[in-house]
Amino acid sequence: QVQFVESGGGLVQPGGSLRLSCAASGSMFTLPDMGWFRQAPGKEREWVAAISRTGTLKYRDSVKGRFTISRDNVKSSVYLQMTDLKAEDTAVYYCNSLGAGTWDLGAGTWGQGTQVTVSL
Repeated sequence: QVQFVESGGGLVQPGGSLRLSCAASGSMFTLPDMGWFRQAPGKEREWVAAISRTGTLKYRDSVKGRFTISRDNVKSSVYLQMTDLKAEDTAVYYCNSLGAGTWDLGAGTWGQGTQVTVSL
């Protein structure tokens, strides 16, 4: 069973930046297609960005040009560089493997996530 541990969240002012990390461990040969998701208070969890095993990238429209997803297969890790953060980016951020043939559905066990708060 694969486990995901997210880190790097925090409190940042509007316009600031953060880099989230996701470390995967457990029974897997290679890091699969991976995605970042977020859940704001009172809202459903939503997909943010995805990166395939071959490096294809996908982003939700609201974060295009501001967020960058990347991966390090040797370290079994995925990253989310976030810039020009806005109040509406405030959420708990999660990483997860993606369902076969999908870009926006988490397929594995959800971790604890990391809190990102954008506020003055």
